[in-house]
Amino acid sequence: MAPLTRTAVPMLPQSLIFLDLETTGITATHDRITEIGLVEVANGEFVGSWSQLVNPEKSIPPFIQSLTGISNDMVQDAPTFEQLAPELFERLEGKVLIAHNARFDYGFLKNEFGRLGMSYRSRVLCTAKLSRKLFPGHRRHNLDSLIERHGLTCGARHRALGDAEVLWQFLQKLYAEVDTARINAAAQAQMAAPSLPAGLSAEVLDAIPEAPGVYLFYDERGAPLYVGKSVDLHARVRSHFSGDHRLAKDMRISQQVTRVEWIETAGELGALLNESRLIKDLLPVHNRRERRITNFYSWEWDGALDSRAPLKLVTAGDAEALRLEHLYGTFRAKHAALAALTGIAEEHGLCPALLGLEPARKAGAPCFSHQLKRCRGACCGKESTATHNLRLMQALQSLRLAQWPYKGAIGLRERSGEKSEVHLFERWCFLGTARTEAEIYDKLELRGRSLFDLDIYKILKRELAKRTRGVALIEFGPMSSLWYRGAEAAVPG
Repeated sequence: MAPLTRTAVPMLPQSLIFLDLETTGITATHDRITEIGLVEVANGEFVGSWSQLVNPEKSIPPFIQSLTGISNDMVQDAPTFEQLAPELFERLEGKVLIAHNARFDYGFLKNEFGRLGMSYRSRVLCTAKLSRKLFPGHRRHNLDSLIERHGLTCGARHRALGDAEVLWQFLQKLYAEVDTARINAAAQAQMAAPSLPAGLSAEVLDAIPEAPGVYLFYDERGAPLYVGKSVDLHARVRSHFSGDHRLAKDMRISQQVTRVEWIETAGELGALLNESRLIKDLLPVHNRRERRITNFYSWEWDGALDSRAPLKLVTAGDAEALRLEHLYGTFRAKHAALAALTGIAEEHGLCPALLGLEPARKAGAPCFSHQLKRCRGACCGKESTATHNLRLMQALQSLRLAQWPYKGAIGLRERSGEKSEVHLFERWCFLGTARTEAEIYDKLELRGRSLFDLDIYKILKRELAKRTRGVALIEFGPMSSLWYRGAEAAVPG
């Protein structure tokens, strides 16, 4: 490997730590560190490097051993993180942390220190984000791609110090090949400290976890200002108070907010469900664009083929779950529902009079569209009502709400580290979130009248289609007290 530069390089005027960690897995709240490697740079000049194997106090999976070359035997006699923590904290304190996909390494450090009751926070610069910003024309920005693209050398890939030294090489290459002002601007934009509103303290923002969930802003009177969601609450809340206030909404929030609350969830699905519920319940001032309209219009039909007035336009925002199979279309406005049905009638030669789109005439009299040869004559006896309605049923299928594909209620179990939640649904209706088996039983057995919510329908339909990693499906089947008590033990934990 090419030697590390010992001479000063014109770059960020801060003390920097280029860091890489090897771990037993990818979950910071569950897995542990097996090796630490860091390179220290001050004012663009190399200061020194340090590396240390760490006893993770748990077994290293075979795949990880194969990838890193770090075996259980190698770390058996190594110091634990607790033994290394005081020295490591001293090395890191007050320095900018630079890592590739920095959220991973930073998250592991924070969790390891947190287990010991030590609060570690640092300004962080991610070299993957920096590469994407400076070289947007390239598709890949993983470490192997950077090594190949910039001619970097690595004597020990997937070992902590070897990868940390690559990051130091990468930054040196940048300052040799890219305009210094452009690099510094991109780096400073990443590390920009939030401009705190007058009503909030730095301690409040520091307490917000780097975890998925929902956050709520309130003004001095306790009125809700804004509800948002994120897979990283800490970063998302801070972004509202960045110095540039690129969005006018963020500027207004910054001027009004005096209190922040948050609800931590097990993952993104829980955050989406909570956000949808809270926006409807609280109607925050600055959620006007995101605020969902509770009611929507739909065409209702029980499927009777002999009906001379088969369709009824209904406001379906509070439709009970059992009515969903009779609804066609989800329209935010009445005129949109009428326009959609008019288009279907014209395309399929249906009678506007029977559909309620045109005033009815005397019995047996042709409608206006039939006179223009757009209707096949169900209004005047040239086509039977049943034949007309059968074509109508076929034409409406594209608007029909998706049929519930399960025999009964389901749960979607979402995990993040040690946190686990089960989101319960039946016939597209959200029954609530349970965190214990007892709560599952209560919510399924004691549920009241289930109402359909269009936003929940869309969230659940999208989730079932993509099946997010870490979300497991539980089918409960037709519910009864006797059935559930017999199957309760079988619900996966």
